[in-house]
Amino acid sequence: MTSRSGKTVSNAQRALHELRAMIFSGELAAGSDHLESELAARLEMSRTPVREAVLTLEGQGLLELRQRKGVRISPVSPDDMREIYDVLTELESLAAEHAAEASYDDGDLAQLTAAIDDMDAAIDAEDREAWAAADDRFHAELVRLGGNQRVASIVGMMQDQVRRARAITLFMRPMPVQSNEDHRLVCQSIRNGNADVARATHRAHRQQSKEMLVGLLERHRLRSL
Repeated sequence: MTSRSGKTVSNAQRALHELRAMIFSGELAAGSDHLESELAARLEMSRTPVREAVLTLEGQGLLELRQRKGVRISPVSPDDMREIYDVLTELESLAAEHAAEASYDDGDLAQLTAAIDDMDAAIDAEDREAWAAADDRFHAELVRLGGNQRVASIVGMMQDQVRRARAITLFMRPMPVQSNEDHRLVCQSIRNGNADVARATHRAHRQQSKEMLVGLLERHRLRSL
């Protein structure tokens, strides 16, 4: 298999990519159990690359490898998401503060602005999946602009769980118009060099997002019982 860049993709990399996609889409549902041989058959490859992919996904918290029992897809826990959002709120708010202190010009903020524009276009088109992709870009760029590699590393470790929770709740929530307004205010505060406002605005945004997402996950779990 060859990627768009022309580089050869190993079977282990392909297994990792496809299993992640199956988990995020719900094809491998949260809480479901699977044998490695079953997963290998689905992917039409041997068990060795599947085992490598499974070990990576276990390290990312997306599944649990149980001895002699196969693989269990990890559920998305409301309590876990509370803890994850608490950490993300602090780290991303710190990134917003540092970005505002960095005296960035419009060119430096072009990717952040483009993500907001794409979120607006997605709202107009009522395309929630496109909005989610642009939202991911906004948060990743915000962390990059914060300039702290350790913050970026810790945030990156948590993003898969956040994306899974959002994939479950994306079509349950109202259209995220307010989220776009929050992002625009954060960007403007960074452009103006107003660190206190950038941090406070992003903190409030993440806290509201946490309350909404956790509430939706709790209702989803009750309906699934």
